[in-house]
Amino acid sequence: MTSTHAAVMRDVKTISLEDLDVGQIRDDEVLVRIESAGICATDIEILDEGFDALATPPVVLGHEGAGVVEQIGSAVTGLEPGDKVLLTSANCGRCRACESGKPAYCEHHYDINFSGGRSDGSTSLTDDNGRPVHSHFFYQSSWSTYAVAHATSTIRVSPDVDPAVLGPFGCGVRTGAGSVLDVLQVAPGSSIAVFGLGAVGLTAIMAAKVAGASTIIAVARKKPQLDRALDVGATHVIDTTSTDDVPAAVRAIVGGSGVDFSLEATGNAAVMRTSVEVLGEMGHAVITGVAQGQTLEFDPWLLLGGRKVSGSTLGDSAPSILLPRLVDLYLQGRFPIDRIETHYPLDDIEKALADSRSGAVAKAVLHPSAPGAAGQGRRDG
Repeated sequence: MTSTHAAVMRDVKTISLEDLDVGQIRDDEVLVRIESAGICATDIEILDEGFDALATPPVVLGHEGAGVVEQIGSAVTGLEPGDKVLLTSANCGRCRACESGKPAYCEHHYDINFSGGRSDGSTSLTDDNGRPVHSHFFYQSSWSTYAVAHATSTIRVSPDVDPAVLGPFGCGVRTGAGSVLDVLQVAPGSSIAVFGLGAVGLTAIMAAKVAGASTIIAVARKKPQLDRALDVGATHVIDTTSTDDVPAAVRAIVGGSGVDFSLEATGNAAVMRTSVEVLGEMGHAVITGVAQGQTLEFDPWLLLGGRKVSGSTLGDSAPSILLPRLVDLYLQGRFPIDRIETHYPLDDIEKALADSRSGAVAKAVLHPSAPGAAGQGRRDG
């Protein structure tokens, strides 16, 4: 029997720290001891507002997990107990998107990752009264000492890395770095403007530096964010509180008609428009996240200059290729994710959430398996 100490969403804006029982894993599942789990804007959105009856309370959230494999199902290949792994979204592996190497666009993405359980309606978690608790959020529910993940969402990485820093790789890092390396395909000597300096924007800057961009412009309205951007690789910053015309400010830095690339990570339609307006001819902008119902307006004349605008989910990446590469870059000192992380024991989740909502930290990372943590989970047998 496995027990797990978890942060359970019991209602909107209500988190309860509880000890739960973990059921037997299925043939295609993996039991992972979670060493780190990021807090993402999607977690906070669901916690604060709910999510259209998907993953309804009670549910364990968390979709940026990393840790060590404890057990594998009989049909799982390529993984062994003791492997260090990242957890990301799961996929069906059979639809057109999956077969083309774009699992983020899996035709069954929402059913698999947001339903709060398996396809048969079962969950892997029960509370001390034997009542089911929804699990399998992004097929992991990693705000927990132990997580039941799917084989497709479990990515083996270097045995030399400390999983305590890896949690954010599964979503925010995958989105930011993947959008730069796989969608934009930023080239050596090129220029890029990055709008929004949370984890997605900051890891986009790291990736742009890895790709050899010579001019990396960070655009935001808060000085701490701009300082972080400079620390991880930005060559220039633009403070929007003191700059009325951002496209003009960008052109003043790079000359000509604008930058080669831009990445938008605020979710604000007005900023999206600006991310298009800063492009030079044949430039390429990528939008990495947006709330439904907004309208994006810009002068279509811009497109006649060969400019392109793309949307991206999870960086369009194949996680089994991208994520181990990023971990290796981190080990080489070329992808400094640790510089933007702030770490909390799982039992301090309320503070971590408050710091994330206020913007006091760039990336909050929880540690469900921290030594000495209250209510740590256990495995018997």
